[in-house]
Amino acid sequence: MDLVAIQKFVITEEKSRRFFLKFRWKNYRKICPRCHGRNVVNVRRKRLLCLGCRYEFGHFTGTYLGSLRIGFRKWLLLIKVFELEASARKAAREVGISYPTALKGFHTIRRAILAQDKDSHLLKGEVEADEAYFGGRRKGKRGRGAAGKVPVFGILERAGKVTVEVVPDVRAETLLELTVKKVRRGSIVYTDKFKGYDSLMFCGFRHLKVDHGKRFARGKVYINGLEGFWSYAKERLIKFHGVSKQNFPLYLKELEFRYNHRKDENIIQTIVNYLTTPVADLL
Repeated sequence: MDLVAIQKFVITEEKSRRFFLKFRWKNYRKICPRCHGRNVVNVRRKRLLCLGCRYEFGHFTGTYLGSLRIGFRKWLLLIKVFELEASARKAAREVGISYPTALKGFHTIRRAILAQDKDSHLLKGEVEADEAYFGGRRKGKRGRGAAGKVPVFGILERAGKVTVEVVPDVRAETLLELTVKKVRRGSIVYTDKFKGYDSLMFCGFRHLKVDHGKRFARGKVYINGLEGFWSYAKERLIKFHGVSKQNFPLYLKELEFRYNHRKDENIIQTIVNYLTTPVADLL
C-alpha cells in the first residue's frame, strides 16, 4: 500500500478506525475472543457483549493493536513508517509521537509477527540448514565457538521461505529437534560438513552436505541461499547501532518476515492482519 492509498484512510480518526475494523471483523462477523461464540451484540458505544459467556470486550480487546494506546491514524502511519524500514526516532518525528512510544509501537509490531510465526507451515522439498553467529566485532575466534556471539539456526526452503530462531547452543540435539519441528519428513536437507547435522539421516530426511574447505557447491548441494539470508540480516542489523540480547529475537523475526515478504506489495495489510488477530496471552 503506497502513501497515496494510505492518505485516504488517515484523513480522520474514524476512517482509520474503520480500516482496522475491516481486518478485525472479517465478513462483518463478530466473534467472542474468549469463547469464540458468534452470539455477540453491541451494548454501548465501542463495547460488545458475548451472550454465551457474558464476556464484555472492545473491538480490539486481546489484539496487539489494542495493547498500545495511540490513535488509529497514528497507528496506521506508524505501520507505514515501519514498512519503509525507518528508525523509531524518525517514526516519532513523522507520526508526531514520543520516541519511547514509537519504539514501543515497533516492538509491538515485531511481537505480532513473532506470535504469527508459531503457526507457520512445515518447510518441504529441498531445504538448506545452517547456523550463524550474531554480535558486534570482537577479537578472537570467529564463526563456531566465537565468544560473546548469539547463535542462530536457520532453515531455508528453496524457492520458498526461511525460518530462523535463536538457539542456546549448536549441539546435535538442538539442531535436530528444530529441524524435525520445522521440516517435513522425506525432505532433502543440505548442510555443510558440521558434525551436528550427521543425525539427520536417521530422522526421515535425506541428508547431503558440502565441504566448504574444498568447495562452496557440488551440483545442487550447497547452502548459498541461506548464506545469502545471513548477509541480508547482518547488513540490516547494522543500522540499529546495537540490539540488546533481550530484544534480538524480535529483530530477527522482523528480518525473517521482511525476507519472506520481500516481493509482497501488500505488506501493510499483512501487518495489520497480524495486529488485529486476537492472541491468547493478551486476553
